[in-house]
Formats: sequence, structure tokens, C-alpha cells
Amino acid sequence: MYSTILATSLLGALGVSATNFTVKVGEGGLVFSPSSVSNAQIGDTIAFQFVAKNHSVTQSTFLAPCTRMSTPVEGIDSGFFNVDPAATTLPEWSFTLNNISAPLWFFCAQTAPVNHCQNGMVFAVNPTADKSFDAFQNAAKSTNPGNDTTTPPPAGATSAGAPGAPLSVATGAPTSATSGSPTNTGEAAPAQSSSSAAGTGGKGAGILVAAGIAAGLLW
Repeated sequence: MYSTILATSLLGALGVSATNFTVKVGEGGLVFSPSSVSNAQIGDTIAFQFVAKNHSVTQSTFLAPCTRMSTPVEGIDSGFFNVDPAATTLPEWSFTLNNISAPLWFFCAQTAPVNHCQNGMVFAVNPTADKSFDAFQNAAKSTNPGNDTTTPPPAGATSAGAPGAPLSVATGAPTSATSGSPTNTGEAAPAQSSSSAAGTGGKGAGILVAAGIAAGLLW
């Protein structure tokens, strides 16, 4: 917490303005648009707008693109956002970077009716020449469907395109992002994730609100 506040204070003292990157989830198919963000800095926000059907933003690693990061802690996860195709207001989930020591990797954890990650629905923050987005996406596509290690949807998630709210219908909120920190293999984790949305029209429309904290500062 102190480190995050300090980083923010330093940015303000230097007169540096944080950037807000907007990423559309599911616009035009099983894709993140844009598929990656480069040159993101500490204090920048990555905001995901869910366009249609039922998708998630789930943190993975470069070596296991379709599996939620689990060591030393679980990667952050937006939970599933089930969006009516007729909705005019898009649900949004975001996180703020407090660590840019390594690229960040994400995928959609939806597996019904097809595995979205294995169809290339992945996203990267600050990919590099040796760990490129193309290499990450190709690894996701090459995952053996007969030996799928993709993390199953959390309990209570609705299947793609099905009517209804995302997770935790009783509270009107998807799952909160769990605590995250860099792995011991050079994978960094973002920090301070949150979401809010106002759905409109059709089945399952309503207010979606979720918040979570993920500490990702490398010491």
C-alpha cells in the first residue's frame, strides 16, 4: 500500500500523467482489441470493456497461457461478465500497474461452447522481443485440447451467451480479483484491480460492481 502511494506521489511530483488504456473484450469475435499494450508505465490503468457474450480477463504466465497463474499466489481474475448483445452500456473491469519489471499475460477462461484461450483469445501487457505476443498466442493455440489444463470457470459462472448475471448473482457482482504478486520466474502481477458497470436491456441486464486488490510490487 505504502509503495503504491509512494509511486503515485512520485508521478505527481514529476508531473507525469498516468495513461488509461482501453481494451474491448469480445468485440468482433474471440479477441481482445487491442491484443496487447506496450510501453505501459507504473500508475497506468488497463480498462477492459466487455462487449458481448460471456468472457473473463484471467492472469496466466507466458509458459502456461491457458492456465490461471497459481504460484506463488493466484493471478488476478475479473470473473465472468455475461453481456447481452443488445446492451448499450458496457461492463468494465480494470487494474492499475504498480510493477513493470516483466510482461503480464492474460486469457479468457471461458470454455463453452468452445475454449476461448485455445482459439487465441489472449492479451499481453508490455510483451518483449524474446517473449512476444505472437509467441504467447501461438502457445495458447497449440494447447492440446485432449489434455486441457485451462482453469475451469469458477463456481456459479454462466456459459457463453446464456442469460443471467455473471458470478455471485445474489450480490450482483462477479468474483473479486485475488491477491497477486510476481512469480519466481520473472512474471509480474498488476495491482489494485476494480470494476464497475451499468448493463442495459435484455435478459441479465443490471448493475455489475466488483472490486479487488492485487499486490504486485517486486521487492
